[in-house]
Amino acid sequence: MAAAARRSGGILRRPARRPGRLIALEGIDGAGKSTLARALAAALRRRGYSVRLHHEPTDRRLGALAQSASVHDAWTGAIYFTVDRYLARPALESDLSRHDFVVADRSYYSTLAYQGSALPPRDRTRLEAIQAATTKTPDRVILLDLSPKGAVARLGRRALARGPLERTRTLRRVARSYRALARRHRWIVLDARRPRRALVAEAVRCLGSEGILSTSRRRQGRR
Repeated sequence: MAAAARRSGGILRRPARRPGRLIALEGIDGAGKSTLARALAAALRRRGYSVRLHHEPTDRRLGALAQSASVHDAWTGAIYFTVDRYLARPALESDLSRHDFVVADRSYYSTLAYQGSALPPRDRTRLEAIQAATTKTPDRVILLDLSPKGAVARLGRRALARGPLERTRTLRRVARSYRALARRHRWIVLDARRPRRALVAEAVRCLGSEGILSTSRRRQGRR
């Protein structure tokens, strides 16, 4: 008889598997979230964990509408991002049921930092409640902290690919919002100016020291 099995009323039952952990990377545009997400996922896989990458927005059309609307109407932009997040929730939950970790490039905190910081307090509170009800709250958030000046320097290399929310004034406001969220929720905060290898090592160290890695099931061979 398998050690993990349980007997109930003569029927052999296995305990339900706990869903995987959702780790979200946050930060202003140019902070290096996508690069660190890929590197962190690779580092966790080398340690024997099953990892899935997730990127927001999942629907490029909705993402473009959200960015465009946010320039003049933060609430409408936020709702576009929320709709995208709502539609992507089943796939995200499926990934969490099959993998030890889902490493996400952004989460609903991105909407709170970008669009929420442009709203009055009452609307910001409403938006936060909607976000929490729409999708999964990350188990852990890692903030890549970068100054707006440093972000603009990096974004300048993208030339015409810069988006409407990648303006210096916007990035200053969003950076302040991210730092406030990090203090409030006790996120892991990393200096985005550090080399990628050092950032990955620090992220893994922090996750390990907080018990996130030791309490996750390892599914060898599952990717």
